[in-house]
This record gives sequence, structure tokens and C-alpha cells, in this order.
Amino acid sequence: MPITKRLTEVRKRIDAAAESAGRCSDSIRLVAVSKTYPASAVLEACQAGQRVFGENYVQELVTKAAEISEPVEWHFIGHLQSNKVRQIAGLVTLIHSVDRLSLAEEISRQWAKLGKICEILVQVNISGESTKSGTTEDGAISLVADIAGLPNVRIVGLMTMPPFFDEPDLARPYFAELKRLSVSIADLNFSGVQMRELSMGMSGDFEAAIQEGATIVRVGTAIFGERN
Repeated sequence: MPITKRLTEVRKRIDAAAESAGRCSDSIRLVAVSKTYPASAVLEACQAGQRVFGENYVQELVTKAAEISEPVEWHFIGHLQSNKVRQIAGLVTLIHSVDRLSLAEEISRQWAKLGKICEILVQVNISGESTKSGTTEDGAISLVADIAGLPNVRIVGLMTMPPFFDEPDLARPYFAELKRLSVSIADLNFSGVQMRELSMGMSGDFEAAIQEGATIVRVGTAIFGERN
């Protein structure tokens, strides 16, 4: 199935999920996860109206971004090593996966060189799985408090990845918990911290995520097809 048709189907599903939750679909951003897919696939999606793309690996992002001249927005969504931050400084508009203070400090340092502020999400390992990155739920509040004092980063929300389930509804409690945590952090009124974004939900469960409050969904295979 062509990427254009897949994108149309995903957008219809987003609209339907938003409507079922009594939400406006305009409040939900679709990040097309283009990791491992070629630049030509990004270009095809771009020509179909998609503008925001997510990458997991620094070198792949840098290489792909150099090949795409269209006005796209890049998000970094994978585990990020501090020593690679400078390679994506100024290239990405949102980093979804900040899970430790040292990483946030390096992001602030690199964006300061550009005289810019980087918007970030704090990644929370709601499920507690050892294979997943992210701060603990208990540690999230103190991490947010520590990062809030950095001059060149701005926390705008949270991100999580629930366990994989064949039944999307089984992921729902994890999404609901991230929403609750977001509200708790917002109530603390940290200076400069916003809780406007919840990045949660992927190809298999984004409808459940939307119904639980996601403002960003990260969708790859449902748009680009199965990875090789």
C-alpha cells in the first residue's frame, strides 16, 4: 500500500479516536517515525502533507536530514547519548527522551552555543521494565525540578513507552498513569515548566493513547510498512 494511502488511514484513525474521547483532532500531533526507512520514504510522506518526523539514531537523523530539502520538522525520540548531542543541536525541534540530568545539562550547553532554547520531554519508564530507558515515576518530579533550572532547555511535557501488548487496551493504564503524573507535576508550578505535551502511543496502540490524553503519537509501521 502506498505511503500516501497509509497516512490517510492513520489520520482517519486519529480523528476517530479523538472524536470518541470528545477531543479535537487538531490537539494531536502525528510524528511519523522514519527510523530505518530511506529518505525517499520521508519525501513521499512529506509530499502527502506529513511534516513531523521522528528518528531514533543520531547518525541516521543527520544523514537523512541532509538529504531532505523540504521544510520538515525533526524530533529525536530514541535513547540519546550525551556525547552525541552536539551533532543534533539546532537540527531537532523536540527531544522526547530526556531521562537524566546530565543529558539535559549537555543539551542546554549545546543549544546555548546557538543562542537557542531546546524543547524537551522527560521520558518516564512507567512500566518499570529493565529494557526501557526513562526515569522512574518517583524520580520524575525531582528530575523535572533539577532540569527546570537549566537556561537553554524547556520541559514541555512527558513521554513513555508501555510494554508491548497484542491487545491495545492493555496499554491504557500506562497511558492513564502518565497523564496523572503530568497533572501532578503541573500542579507543582515549576518555573518555566509546561505540561502541554504527552508523547505516547505507537502504531499498535495510538488510539488508546489518544483516548487517555496523548498530544503526540509516534507512528512508524502503520505509515511506512513493516521494517526489513
